[in-house]
Amino acid sequence: MSSDAAAAPRLAATELSKRFAGVQALRAVQLQAYGGEVMALLGENGAGKSTLLKILAGAHRPDSGTLSIDGERVSFSSPRDAHRAGVRIIYQEPEIIPHVSVAENIYVGALPARGHRFTRAALRARVVADLARYGFTSALDPDALGSELSPAQRQLVEILRALTESVRVIAFDEPTSSLSDTEVEVLFRLIRQLRDEGVAVIYVSHRMNEIFQISDRVTVLRDGALVGTVTTAETDEARLVRMMVGRDLTDMFVRERRPRPTGTPALTVRGLSNDDVHDIDLEVYGGEVLGIAGLVGAGRSELAHAIVGSTPVHAGEILVDGNPVRISGPRDAIRAGIGFAPEERKAQALLMQRSVRDNISLAILDRIRVARVVRRGEERAVAQRYTGQLRIRTPDIEQVVSSLSGGNQQKVVLARWLARRPRVLILDEPTRGVDVGAKAEIYAVINQLTADGIAVIVISSELPEILGLSDRIAVMQGGRVTGELDRSEATEERVLALAMAGDLTTDGATR
Repeated sequence: MSSDAAAAPRLAATELSKRFAGVQALRAVQLQAYGGEVMALLGENGAGKSTLLKILAGAHRPDSGTLSIDGERVSFSSPRDAHRAGVRIIYQEPEIIPHVSVAENIYVGALPARGHRFTRAALRARVVADLARYGFTSALDPDALGSELSPAQRQLVEILRALTESVRVIAFDEPTSSLSDTEVEVLFRLIRQLRDEGVAVIYVSHRMNEIFQISDRVTVLRDGALVGTVTTAETDEARLVRMMVGRDLTDMFVRERRPRPTGTPALTVRGLSNDDVHDIDLEVYGGEVLGIAGLVGAGRSELAHAIVGSTPVHAGEILVDGNPVRISGPRDAIRAGIGFAPEERKAQALLMQRSVRDNISLAILDRIRVARVVRRGEERAVAQRYTGQLRIRTPDIEQVVSSLSGGNQQKVVLARWLARRPRVLILDEPTRGVDVGAKAEIYAVINQLTADGIAVIVISSELPEILGLSDRIAVMQGGRVTGELDRSEATEERVLALAMAGDLTTDGATR
């Protein structure tokens, strides 16, 4: 932390409170962020982090309390007001204009007004200089269209867009959720550069290793209230978890040790191949968790999409309880008894502008409908049951899903499949963007599913999660399964060795 951090705070929030539809989102929150430091903001989903960021961004106005920038009281009626004050928020879901170039996307809010001279060449030159300054030259092509960008590239565009104007406070909301390890290092270099230039950086993440890598102090919210602020170097993960959830989570992974099932697998995959995966053989039994591990680009998500028919398959067969099934699309998969919760829950799993009730009942409409008329009483009863069982934080089941926190949105997806009771459930990154308290609850749901005899496939980038949840682990690399490990023999080293199998020479050295 620079010496500037010993001075007055760059940003000060005093007694901020905000209430929505019967839910107290913030309760008299006090917060200080200093120039020349990175302050991590932690809390469970629903703790108030998103509401606080939206107040800082000018998207919401507090019901009470004040904001100050460099000692001067400010009031934001719109995001533009926040920008003028030097406050920028980098959200997890960037807004990119698909039909214009990266250069135009970056400078979309800072282009010259009508009547001023402007050339594309000059704009491109500015962007090339920006990319060089922040170390993104190899990551972004200034001439690429917004529609051509990967999730990671979209995130980098959003970051660069924020830096086109003078910035005094910048907040990153789960910025690494779509980034590779290499891109995370680039981002961290940028954050440290901004810190060293005197910017106050607020960093929101559920990834504890990142908190300890990048932050100087950690502020924790719980149930909309400030729990406290600690110096990162003087704390540890256990203390931060206690602050976040009010209890120890020493038994996050509580899977019982069960003997390996015998008999007919619930799901058998033989020789499954398409453009992304090659000659995949897998079995998963009722009552067990099969973990799918691998590095970025290994083909884990692509395998899930191939199994449920959302991408075409060129060869292979799929059997459920020993019976061959023909799957041409997700509807066929559901009818065959296979459920799927994809990684991109907002884009692929949820109807964001529909209610909790609508989203939970989506997979059982064929069971609660008579002559195309849905039995609303039964639908509401099912939604109420699983909302309570999974402790989904919502005022009621008619609440629009887009208003829920990420963790509660993920619970809605799980509730849908609990209601359907599939024979096999595939969960792709089920705890991505989810806090530690919600993770423990999701792990408990997975345990309950297997106790009920359901076969569960978990795809995860977090090795501790894979190792803790799985009865067996299949490891992928380059679209192929390079090996399988039983729970008793699986270690991080063995999983990584299989994940890098195609990148090793015959003497074991990395290429």
